[in-house]
Amino acid sequence: MSKLDNNPRSLAVTALTRVKNGAYSNLQLNQMIDQANMSQRDAGLMTTIVYGVIQHRMTIDYQLEPFIKNQKKVADWVMILLETAVYQMQYLERVPKRAIFDESIQIAKTRGHEGIRRFVTGVLHQMDRVGINDPADIDDPIKRQSLTYSVPEWLISAFNEQLGEKKANSVLESINHPANQSVRVATDQISMADATAALEEEGYKVTPSQVSAAGLVLGGKPANQAKLFHDGQITIQDESAMLPAESMHIKPDMMILDACSAPGGKTVQIAGQLSAEERGQVVALDIHDHKVRLVQQNAKRMHVDDRVVTQAIDARKIQTVFEDQTFDEILVDAPCSGIGLVRRKPEIRYEKQLKDVQALSKIQLAILDAVAQKVKINGIITYSTCTILNQENRDVVSAFLADHPNFESQRVVTDRDLKADRTTDYLEIYPDDYDTDGFFIGQFKRVR
Repeated sequence: MSKLDNNPRSLAVTALTRVKNGAYSNLQLNQMIDQANMSQRDAGLMTTIVYGVIQHRMTIDYQLEPFIKNQKKVADWVMILLETAVYQMQYLERVPKRAIFDESIQIAKTRGHEGIRRFVTGVLHQMDRVGINDPADIDDPIKRQSLTYSVPEWLISAFNEQLGEKKANSVLESINHPANQSVRVATDQISMADATAALEEEGYKVTPSQVSAAGLVLGGKPANQAKLFHDGQITIQDESAMLPAESMHIKPDMMILDACSAPGGKTVQIAGQLSAEERGQVVALDIHDHKVRLVQQNAKRMHVDDRVVTQAIDARKIQTVFEDQTFDEILVDAPCSGIGLVRRKPEIRYEKQLKDVQALSKIQLAILDAVAQKVKINGIITYSTCTILNQENRDVVSAFLADHPNFESQRVVTDRDLKADRTTDYLEIYPDDYDTDGFFIGQFKRVR
């Protein structure tokens, strides 16, 4: 590898170019960190730049616009190189401007030709001389919020309408913070105390989760390097993503359906509370074969594959396969817009539109309709999403209960009794509540 190949700023440009062409930011970063021979510090800088540019892209492009006459004629990687420079100038206080300019111009020269080097040099120096636009000066309030937080206007409007402006601003402020690194401990295999001690011995900074009883927040190095991870005693999972399974009423001998299971984080969490000796089992469905294989791999790694049965099927067609089978409990962790994951997957905000949200809410209801006949009387359906939009959450719950008088809303209770003073049965977790992903959980009990 050349020196440039190990340069964190150059690698950030490569990663961002691939993300722009459809790669997932988190997967792309993991792959490049594994392949490049970088120090932990350089890997951290690359990660910060990649997430930072994606998080603030609309703001950065607004600030670059006056200095580039025709952005469409500029090659993607050159535009991205300029975005990384502006991001560092605006958001990384400890990085000297001279270092940003020198590195950016050197990357332009090495990766491109003399004309590109001159272009990048000219843009950076002109920005330095003239100064850049401040979104706070924009008169239109929606546009101002949009370009301040780098979030599309339709989403700004939805947040303001559904949350009120104060809560909306708090959520918007929080989604550009770095995501915590959290793991769930497989407490069927190791105690929280022993897991904490083992991780600390390996040099991790370990903090108990304030959200999930089985969660730990780790600092210091990637969680997948831990011995406990390789031994299948911890798994990487956001704290709020642990709550749907945690809130279920699982007994060791139950037959449970996980209707939308891939990649299997919640499947293995459920399976860890079941007993193969008592014939407890979780049936895990997903529409795609390759995703079902991920669930199988996850179950094997976490030593619960003796309690997991997988099948590639669209949950909306469950009646065609499980004609006579019913389940004690059902989890529908529904396909959704993923707006609650914006901190962890920042590109989501640019990829989704209101019409996508409306289409997904119909799919969510169709899945609930299909599985409603498969839960036993007195059994419970747990419905969860990783979004914070009412169309996919509150509205779906209301529509389901209105269409199914044989179900009653149940209060969602977690081990930490989160939001104990709320007036709703369903539980809403916003990104600013606990510094986690946004999540929604509702529960319905079949009464006849």
